[in-house]
Amino acid sequence: MKDRFLEAVKITGAERAIFENPEIAHLMAVSNRILSARTVDGLEFRADETEDGISAVVVLKRGVKLPHPVHICFGVLQRRGLQNIKMDVTLEPDSKASFIAHCVFPEAEKVRHIMDARITVMDGADMHYREVHFHGFKGGAYVNPRALVQIMPAGSYITEFTLTHGRVGELEIDYDVESDREAMVEMIVRVFGHGMDRIKVKERVCLKGAGARSLIKTRIALEDNAHAEVTGITEGHAPGARGHVDCMEIVKDRAEASAVPIVNVTHPEAKVTHEAAIGSVDRQQMETLMARGLTPEEAVEVIVEGILR
Repeated sequence: MKDRFLEAVKITGAERAIFENPEIAHLMAVSNRILSARTVDGLEFRADETEDGISAVVVLKRGVKLPHPVHICFGVLQRRGLQNIKMDVTLEPDSKASFIAHCVFPEAEKVRHIMDARITVMDGADMHYREVHFHGFKGGAYVNPRALVQIMPAGSYITEFTLTHGRVGELEIDYDVESDREAMVEMIVRVFGHGMDRIKVKERVCLKGAGARSLIKTRIALEDNAHAEVTGITEGHAPGARGHVDCMEIVKDRAEASAVPIVNVTHPEAKVTHEAAIGSVDRQQMETLMARGLTPEEAVEVIVEGILR
């Protein structure tokens, strides 16, 4: 099973050498079975198998700065299955780490993957969390990542979610972040929907501390009969708080997209802005690419790839 899973996660950029390197922390789990795990100095990592998934607690100790990303691999290899993940992650003051999550469901016909995460980034800590998904080509995955995130003073939290190869199936993202003074938050989502894929993204940032900053950035491309609904919420409640919501959705064929940016300011010295663009590919960009010898189909593909990069 481990060899099969290692082969499956290659599409998300995870090579076998990563999991053989003693200097790189990792957790690898299929369904409710832990296949491999390793920690490194300064990183407390406890993972347990549950009836229907995995429960993990991760603590990066005060002042520790990891030189290599922590790799977390979750997946279901069967056509049908359930995986419930519970993660509790804490970065202690002045620590720094990046995490890369590889989530694969290559044969999904009726697979449910639920992720419940609680993340605390303490004073001056820096966390970068990148999540790369592959749901196969059958459209049978239901994936629901949920996160409650607390960023303490001068903390930094960047999260990226990418699903641009294969079908999506049904995706529901629900992230809720609260940031204290001088904290920085950046949330980026990139998804390409096909067929009858259904995509729902809801991200909220509450800038409750003075000088807190945030960016919610969503890039979605849709074709065939895919559907997407994006809600980006930013609240500014303190002096000097600055937030921006930026949503772009490209549609073709019979696809449908909606975007709801919600901004709320309760302090006269806070400022939150938003922009949303939904429509087909830019005609001028297409003409420029076609003048260089590309077919209309190739031009559209290049434009979409650029948006999702």
